[in-house]
Amino acid sequence: METRELRYFVAVAEELHFGRAARRLGIAQPPLSRAIAGLERRLGAALLERGKRGTVLTEAGAVLLREARAVLDAVEAAERRTRRAALAATSSPTVVLAAKAGASGELLAKLLDAYAAEPGAVLVDVLLCGPGEQARVLRDGRADVALLHRPFDDTAGFDTEDLHTEGQVAILPAGHPLGARPHLRLAEVTGLPGLPLPRWPCADGTFPDGPGPQVRDHTQLTQLIALGRACVVAPESSRTGLREDLTAVPVLDAPQVTTVIAWPPHSRSTAVAGLVRAATAL
Repeated sequence: METRELRYFVAVAEELHFGRAARRLGIAQPPLSRAIAGLERRLGAALLERGKRGTVLTEAGAVLLREARAVLDAVEAAERRTRRAALAATSSPTVVLAAKAGASGELLAKLLDAYAAEPGAVLVDVLLCGPGEQARVLRDGRADVALLHRPFDDTAGFDTEDLHTEGQVAILPAGHPLGARPHLRLAEVTGLPGLPLPRWPCADGTFPDGPGPQVRDHTQLTQLIALGRACVVAPESSRTGLREDLTAVPVLDAPQVTTVIAWPPHSRSTAVAGLVRAATAL
């Protein structure tokens, strides 16, 4: 299979309409239909069912959609990493470290200081991300290495080293009655009237259903909490640098969070190796 065919199939599978898929791809519909039909013949499987109610994926089509997305993401990541490697050969080399905004701030600062002391250290560009975004930018080649947080981030397919495990706290507006408590239970936080948990965007940019406010970044979140419009359960390290108009209370039954440093298993970057070495020595 060619990547062109996979792109054609993904467009049709996501649009479930040949006309819309053709417009998205910038091609005419007849060659798109022929390409999909040829793909089905070579695979010996129907990928799409066309009926009066429209086009739907078959079970085989759903499998190919999942695999095709992974292949196209890998190709795009390879292109990005190759371009960056070529750029590094002609200019000052850099390594991109992805980290969640507002999380592991103290650990990140120590890591950067420790790596800077390494022989041959290069410039580190820190890419601050929203929740769950670090793994995506690492997979698609925008980052070389990332700080991820289990159980929230997907570490499948990466090499990882555990760095730190911690509990979680509820971050509330300063002066809230629960702020004076020594600790809370998760049910108390998730059921707070008037202080719903925020809704972060999914990978496709849409927001899950729920009563909480739509939030895109850490600054927006802290402002909403300070205004009494939301609360959040976050790793205990979030206490570091917490604003004066916010307070944090331990949540005893919240799952523990393990911060890991993650990198692609095929990486041969000496800068990534140096960052990993510095991180595990902290």
